[in-house]
Amino acid sequence: MRRVAAAAAAATAPADPQLLAVAFESAIASRSPRLGRAAHARALRLLAPALPPFICAHLVNLYSKLDLPAAAAAALASDPHPTVVSFTAFISGAAQHGRPIPALSAFAGMLRLGLRPNDFTFPSAFKASATAPRRSTIGPQIHSLALRIGYLPDDAFVSCAALDMYFKTGHLVLARRLFDEMPNRNVVAWNAVMTNAVLDGRPLETIEAYFGLREAGGLPNVVSVCAFFNACAGAMYLSLGEQFHGFVVKCGLEMDVSVLNSMIDFYGKCRCAGKARAVFDGMGFRNSVSWCSMIAAYAQNGAEEEAFSAYLGARRAGQEPTDFMVSSALTTCAGLLGLDLGRGLHAVAVRSCIDANIFVASALVDMYGKCGCVEDAEQVFYEIPQRNLVTWNAMIGGYAHIGHAENALLVFDDMIRSGETAPNYITLVNVITACSRGGLTKEGYELFETMRERFGIEPRIEHYACVVDLLGRAGMEERAYKIIQGMPMRPSISVWGALLGACKMHGKTELGRIAAEKLFELDPQDSGNHVLLSNMFASAGRWAEATDIRKEMKNVGIKKDPGCSWVTWKNAVHVFRAKDTKHEMYNEIQVLLSRLKKQMQAAGYMPDTQYSLYDVEEEEKESEVFQHSEKLALAFGLICIPPGVPIRIMKNLRICVDCHRAFKFISGIVDREIVVRDNNRTSVHWSVDAYDFGISRRTSAKMKLLPAQDMAVKMENVETNENSQTGQISLLHLSTVSLTVFGENPDSYYLFSVKEQCVLTNQKNRPVSTKFQGFERFC
Repeated sequence: MRRVAAAAAAATAPADPQLLAVAFESAIASRSPRLGRAAHARALRLLAPALPPFICAHLVNLYSKLDLPAAAAAALASDPHPTVVSFTAFISGAAQHGRPIPALSAFAGMLRLGLRPNDFTFPSAFKASATAPRRSTIGPQIHSLALRIGYLPDDAFVSCAALDMYFKTGHLVLARRLFDEMPNRNVVAWNAVMTNAVLDGRPLETIEAYFGLREAGGLPNVVSVCAFFNACAGAMYLSLGEQFHGFVVKCGLEMDVSVLNSMIDFYGKCRCAGKARAVFDGMGFRNSVSWCSMIAAYAQNGAEEEAFSAYLGARRAGQEPTDFMVSSALTTCAGLLGLDLGRGLHAVAVRSCIDANIFVASALVDMYGKCGCVEDAEQVFYEIPQRNLVTWNAMIGGYAHIGHAENALLVFDDMIRSGETAPNYITLVNVITACSRGGLTKEGYELFETMRERFGIEPRIEHYACVVDLLGRAGMEERAYKIIQGMPMRPSISVWGALLGACKMHGKTELGRIAAEKLFELDPQDSGNHVLLSNMFASAGRWAEATDIRKEMKNVGIKKDPGCSWVTWKNAVHVFRAKDTKHEMYNEIQVLLSRLKKQMQAAGYMPDTQYSLYDVEEEEKESEVFQHSEKLALAFGLICIPPGVPIRIMKNLRICVDCHRAFKFISGIVDREIVVRDNNRTSVHWSVDAYDFGISRRTSAKMKLLPAQDMAVKMENVETNENSQTGQISLLHLSTVSLTVFGENPDSYYLFSVKEQCVLTNQKNRPVSTKFQGFERFC
């Protein structure tokens, strides 16, 4: 306040150029364009007709530092005799605010006027050329000029700027050559090597450079320490980082907030959230980065509740929401399936004017996609003015989570055609996953086979796991096994797990045993693999082998995590376990389940008792299957959650196939939208517009299942395609169609076109009673 008051007094004082210069500097320090313009007006009124050269330089510096490019350029142009100081101020301001072209143009203009750059001009010019296109030769040209004038390689300040420029433009060979030629390598030069290696994903090079600094007798500063912790985090060197933590304490740098923030980030990325919290709790002062690092540390380790609590703690501490804070908190909402929390954060982002930020917008797309609200994800995605790779991947991943394979492929094609960014390995993982869950086996396998030629991406272990899952879901387990045998790297748990899950799905017990044995070798303490093998034998009726595996688990001390599902309602989490009788609404839940069971059976539902994993009578199996935790949670949701509000269920284990089918029927009977997320990170999404009567998920069908003895469907404005191989179609255009289905399982019905009418048939191609109203010709 004293500085601003002094500046205001200077702006109204008599014509003293020195006082006006003080006013300009105060305006820069207080980031006040209004104060700067007032001082400028005072200078024009009192010092006209010609301003002194140093006042012109101050004006250029003022507008450049305040990021007012037009005013800065006008001030520079109005100077009849610009000096190297004026040009340096303009170049520095433009470079600092990410405008390399004006900065380099001014540099060239200065040379044309015969002005010689100094040791402050060259670093700013190198900074501007660092953001130029990678194939640009501007940086080496400036290097040549600095070499000719004599600033390189002796001047450490200029040499470090040139070194940083070469690293940032990808000229690693030239950067190393310049570094080797430097006679005096100070800590700034070593830091340039370390920080750029970290940013380029070369953590080992950072660690080697740090030890080079120590061997040369140099002492690390805060930047060196932060770079070393970042390198240990990138390489997952927990032990080395912990040793370095001790060295930092010994050197007395542990009280610096930047160092502590880098420690929190290091421990979080090394899966030590508890140690990150200990560092955080020991901080005397916390800034926004401290809170963001703690939120990210929890989020990276699957502790979504703690992460969101840390976000709330930051807000209570008076921290304003930043783009990184909000985007980190949004990832926790995706993990918690906390759609309401995510929408609240969306509102915070809008109110803070950061919703258009690319990181926040990408996190919103990811959150809505993982919570099953793909329409909201689409809205955010298409409203983003500029998309980056993370945004595209989030949208494709959102479609993959709910099995919308065709939409995922459409967005993938749009991404390639747009030319905004090239796909990376995560993009292809999402696309192949979408094809796997959406049944597009041919398209997914073709992408896997051609990814090296089309995109220059070598298949990683994640891609092999996806393609094994893709083929396994299509019933081609033997082919998937051959791919595993031909892998250039050792198959991981995810690869064998995908094969085991496919074998269970299709009853391939012998191949499933092979996959399970491999999993036992890789992770002998994982109860899920033993349970999956036992369940596979139980589904095949091989009860003795299933019992043996259960006994083996008990003998070696492996305990199965109890399955549970939960629903959030009115800020309370309601948890259910299979055959749960402890809930306060147990009687109401059982009454509703009994009524739904009758309605489902009337609609053609038959319980799939192969997923009852106990050797009991068939009637008991049916009863046991209908008491799964997710069905209990769904019944609670139907009772308590008002109509029109989607029911969102979380499950800690994989949802069984019978519950998957049952939820499809229930969704249609009660006309409700249901979203279930299991431990496979899959958002299973049922709604009345996705009920499968041979209509693909791409349709915009709006169906309503009427509660009657016969099942009736009403559709409006439907558009899809015809499958030339099977004859299955989805209607290209309808005004209103009412289909009445009698008697059999509706999952077996297909729609066929016969000229201008539509006939509903079953798999045996026998016509079933149909009724049409307001039918229009196909487009």
